[in-house]
Amino acid sequence: MRKDASGRRSVEAEVEVPGSPEEVWRAIATGPGISSWFVPSELEEREGGTTVSHFGPGNSMDSVATITAWEPPRRFSAEAPEDMGPGSPKVATEWIVEARSGGTCVVRVVHSWFASTDDWDNQFEGHMHGWAAFFRILRLYLAHFRGQPCAAFQLMGAGSEPKAATWGALIGPLGLAGAAEGQRVSAAAGAPPFAGVVERAGSSEHPELLLRLEEPAPGIAHLFALPMAGQIFLPIRLYLYGDRAPAAAARAEPAWQAWMAERFPVRAPG
Repeated sequence: MRKDASGRRSVEAEVEVPGSPEEVWRAIATGPGISSWFVPSELEEREGGTTVSHFGPGNSMDSVATITAWEPPRRFSAEAPEDMGPGSPKVATEWIVEARSGGTCVVRVVHSWFASTDDWDNQFEGHMHGWAAFFRILRLYLAHFRGQPCAAFQLMGAGSEPKAATWGALIGPLGLAGAAEGQRVSAAAGAPPFAGVVERAGSSEHPELLLRLEEPAPGIAHLFALPMAGQIFLPIRLYLYGDRAPAAAARAEPAWQAWMAERFPVRAPG
């Protein structure tokens, strides 16, 4: 995190991805593009427009911002009041696309805010770890599924400490225990059907799996464990691509929801 004398603080993350500036811009600066690797989103493609990202069910988990600069296919920025919760500072987010040789671009996201205390620093630094994971999905999407229609869904389960035990209780019955990068995997008996290749296997400290799917349709699956509020949350996101993606998602989502609800019900805080 950077600080300057004016009280401005900022954090940033970047990734090199395949594609022309125009192709990358469509992925990061349109509603369908963002929804193909991030969370369900809408974006009005103009200065003064609104961008909304849906991080969960209901409006309470929406992130809403106003676009303050719009310079396709190079840069846009947006401002969100209290994006980290009540009383949090206004956050300005800038997206930058820089062309590189060899048909690639660098995508950079910068969050900045003004504050007189360090109260929000850890949360913003935590944001960068989240961007690193989503940028891996972005790179995979642009490498294999660029421009294809997407049907995506999100799941959430929760278990108790310790993290390793809850993570093991998720990936074992799925048939993913011990999965290594480059390994072909498929669903265990009784699990929702899937098959593909492991693109990333996280460490025991930061459990994560990123799969490039062949079934239930060509796509991406991302699973990880997140300690929060005394529980271990288990977010799962599936992004399916191509003409058969909507039908495949319509079949797969109920199966995944039922499987997760039976094993990892999310309890209310308190």
